[in-house]
Amino acid sequence: MSVTELLQQLVRIPSVNPDNAPGTDRIGEAAMAAWLKEWLEGIGATVELEEIKPGRPNLIATFAPRDGRPRILLGPHLDTVGVEGMTIEPFSGEIRDGRLWGRGSCDTKGPMAAMLWGLREHAEALADSPVAIDFVAFMGEESGQWGSREFARRHAADYEFAIVGEPTGLDIVHVTKGSLWATLRTTGKATHSSQPEKGDNAVMKMARALAALEDQLGTRLAGFTHPVLGHSTLNIGVIRGGSRPNVVPDRCETEIDIRTTPSLDDAGGVLEVLKEALEGTPLELVDPHDNPPMETAADHPWIGRIRSVRADSTPVGAPWFSDAAHLSTAGIPSVCMGPGSINQAHTADEFIEIAALEEGATFFTRFIQSAIQNLKSEIR
Repeated sequence: MSVTELLQQLVRIPSVNPDNAPGTDRIGEAAMAAWLKEWLEGIGATVELEEIKPGRPNLIATFAPRDGRPRILLGPHLDTVGVEGMTIEPFSGEIRDGRLWGRGSCDTKGPMAAMLWGLREHAEALADSPVAIDFVAFMGEESGQWGSREFARRHAADYEFAIVGEPTGLDIVHVTKGSLWATLRTTGKATHSSQPEKGDNAVMKMARALAALEDQLGTRLAGFTHPVLGHSTLNIGVIRGGSRPNVVPDRCETEIDIRTTPSLDDAGGVLEVLKEALEGTPLELVDPHDNPPMETAADHPWIGRIRSVRADSTPVGAPWFSDAAHLSTAGIPSVCMGPGSINQAHTADEFIEIAALEEGATFFTRFIQSAIQNLKSEIR
């Protein structure tokens, strides 16, 4: 089996996140976790499945006992985004034009395959390594990040560093924006559209309030800056309201996404800033969901070890968020890294360049070998 064949196998196992329009009934992470458990046990790992939501586990694979030695983890996520609107067969794993196609091939089964390949090449040596290197695959990254949140709550104290698998072109993403997702709601009074003056139009309330919110909150967010990430931003992504053109709507909802920089924490956090902006408006805040920004020092020793293996891997920032933020917030210094381009993630024709996948497998193989050999030398 080659790393390309390994990735084909992963793509052919649907693991679509059931939230947010999956576009298929082949949902959830259980089948992927079960396949990985068998594969990892086949190369000598001890594997646990920790159920986070019904039928949706995290997977934790260890190659060395928990005996007090330092531990790091390689951590991709199990789930993919939905497949609705894809222009290719999402689970084919087809190879064409030097690329491997299918949902998850880039985000993030490609990085996962590269990590697994490196572990496979050194599985026997990892049992006696001075540093334990675990493989942890998280559920739910593409929605609520419940997998990494719960893993961090239970296990953060066991680890000193994490490489989270994301398509970064093998650059080292050491700082990312956070994200607050929230629903805003307006309510009104329904009536027949022939007499709109007798009703209270929730859609029009929403439209007027959003225009003011974008101006006021957008301006304030622009003041929270970071030398790598730029400034915090607001996007109004979804709006829905009303039932028929001849009924004055009594309810309207919109979903927003605020991308946050670390300096927002100094102002009391993004949620407090949003609540202040909503004061005096007809907008009701519903079900906010906050993902923190992440920042690991570019001169962290483990980043230095990564760069000693691959000097072309540059510490960079990214405007997106990932499981790494929850690990970092819980005290595990973390970075995101893997083959592939974020430009192919979530696309209708998702793919990864096979040359990039192979380069990723080579990197993780060399990184694991270096961690074993160099730390043995340091201990001597």
